[in-house]
Amino acid sequence: MKISGFSFVRNGIELYYPVVESICSILPIVDEFVIAVGAGDPDDTTRECIAGINDEKIRIVDTIWEEKYFDRGIINAIQTDIAREQCDGDWLFYLQADEVVHEMYLPAIQSRCRELVDRPEIEGMLFRYKHFWGDYDHFHTGHGWYPYEIRIVRNRPDIHSWQSAQSFRRFEDYQNPRQPYGHHKLKVALVNAEVYHYGWVRPPHLMNKKNRALNVLHRGIAPNKVTSDQVAHEFDYGPLDRLAVFSGTHPKVMSEMIARMNWQEKLQYSGRADPAREPHKHEKLKYRLLTFIERHLGRNRQIGGFKNYILLRDI
Repeated sequence: MKISGFSFVRNGIELYYPVVESICSILPIVDEFVIAVGAGDPDDTTRECIAGINDEKIRIVDTIWEEKYFDRGIINAIQTDIAREQCDGDWLFYLQADEVVHEMYLPAIQSRCRELVDRPEIEGMLFRYKHFWGDYDHFHTGHGWYPYEIRIVRNRPDIHSWQSAQSFRRFEDYQNPRQPYGHHKLKVALVNAEVYHYGWVRPPHLMNKKNRALNVLHRGIAPNKVTSDQVAHEFDYGPLDRLAVFSGTHPKVMSEMIARMNWQEKLQYSGRADPAREPHKHEKLKYRLLTFIERHLGRNRQIGGFKNYILLRDI
């Protein structure tokens, strides 16, 4: 059995992505790691930092991002597929550049891959998620934050990255996977492991810079046509006491990033949210009510939550 890791990135270091940490977190259990690195800004050092890991398992594929695909995040799926198509493994382990796996989960992941490799009806594997916000001590448990996602798929030509590369689907016309029809949810098995998502943990000024970059990729918004909120100097995470407090340990590969965190004084740990800005989703009354109902009446199951998979039970 062979496991391939894969991902994509562009301007990762400039935008404070833990991309090196992400790659290193699963290197011990993959036979190769293929990453599509897009040509970024002149002062970005992402490619050099990835090459600096200096591991023979890592293979960099240099790419150019075409602006005609800067719509609804399609460029992300294209870049994901570029890396996926270079993989040789039986299982393909996908991590986005802001996702990291704790070392305590690696044996369970490797064992699950070995256990299910000869079960062709299982097209992928589902991971739990922990979404950190603002710093490394707070995370989301509320409505609207996806609790599970597919991160391991079979190496098959009909399985492609879907939409803005959040997940995967099986395509009937696998040579043309960007069609809005002819795709199906994957049949997956659960893995007893969790992905730590650090996409909302970075200095406030870089959080805004990252959001502006995502707006360009998802909405085709030119950098000079963003709203006043989007050009604010620093992102407002809001009062952190509305989130859960993390009491566990972070992956060892994250230790340096956590040690150099220097924006604590710019965070709001309690009090009232700034009424002058648009509330975050978790601050809105509708989502706070849904979260309360889910926690106290719904056994922590999301009401109307979208599931991009078919979970096979008792496997």
